[in-house]
Amino acid sequence: MNAIAYHLDPRHGLDGLTTRAQSIPAAGPHQVVVRVRATSLNRRDTMLMDGTYPVSFTPDTVPLVDGVGEVIALGDGVTRAALGDRVMGTYFVAWTGGRQTQALTSQQYGANHNGWLANYVVLEEDSVMQVPEHLTGEEAAALTCAGLVAWAALSKPIPAGPGETVLTVGTGPVGLFAVQHAKMLGARVISITSSPDKAERLRKLGADEVIDRRVTPDWEHAVNDLTGGDGVEHVVDAVGKLTLPKSLAAAGYNAMVTLIGAYPAPAGQPQGDPLGGKYLTLRRIAVGSRADFEGMNRAIAEHRMRPVIDRVFPFEQAVEAYRYFNEGDPFGKVVITIA
Repeated sequence: MNAIAYHLDPRHGLDGLTTRAQSIPAAGPHQVVVRVRATSLNRRDTMLMDGTYPVSFTPDTVPLVDGVGEVIALGDGVTRAALGDRVMGTYFVAWTGGRQTQALTSQQYGANHNGWLANYVVLEEDSVMQVPEHLTGEEAAALTCAGLVAWAALSKPIPAGPGETVLTVGTGPVGLFAVQHAKMLGARVISITSSPDKAERLRKLGADEVIDRRVTPDWEHAVNDLTGGDGVEHVVDAVGKLTLPKSLAAAGYNAMVTLIGAYPAPAGQPQGDPLGGKYLTLRRIAVGSRADFEGMNRAIAEHRMRPVIDRVFPFEQAVEAYRYFNEGDPFGKVVITIA
């Protein structure tokens, strides 16, 4: 079989995303070889390309961390997978649970370990994740990054639940997953968006109230009005520092405010005390562990939740998929399928 892999040299932007022949890899001890069927893009992947992601990219690495496929080979000692299993991989190579450390965070598929934009990928056994049975390949390929970080934001240290309100800021994949996860956990959801079309789609996804920030630029006041002045119990802010002051203003007493992922620093910084004298917990998290992933998958399987897919590209159009992800304002995941 003629196998192909994309390799990325971020010094050359999209021109640095090129294909070459791939030898079918062998599985070493406690490794699994997967025939890739689908993969998907995240903001992290474009940040790796432009050099703004905090983890460095190793030139000529196969990119992308989300993916799904079938196990075709097992190394010695493997017990977490069997031949023919449909599997995904974790975001971090070795973070299986417990406290996150910088050393664990620094080793990532699609950054300094070969990722999923190829016919075959090699996973360490500890990275292997089983797929919820009801999901298609395209849907399963959407979970590893955006799905899991939204789940980690809402499920720990104290999960969102009935009687609580979750505010989601941003309508990228993380924001959409946050809406879906919050509803699975039984919470009320208020979402911030930027257009009537997105507002309607958020309502169909499960958001109880949606505020258009272009119509209501001081949306933090509208959120407080919707909560009777109490503010929300949980905020999932997938935009970044520019929206943080408003997210904090919309948070209630002892709320949990979670900033998602890495992002470039804005040109201007907020002045004064952004906490406004409140006692609350502010976190900035980076995805989650294998244990977190397993908990999310159990909830997805129980509720038969399906990720939002915006557009699917064939493997041969990976460059176009990157370009669309950057320029097309997608609502949901941009997926690349591999025949």
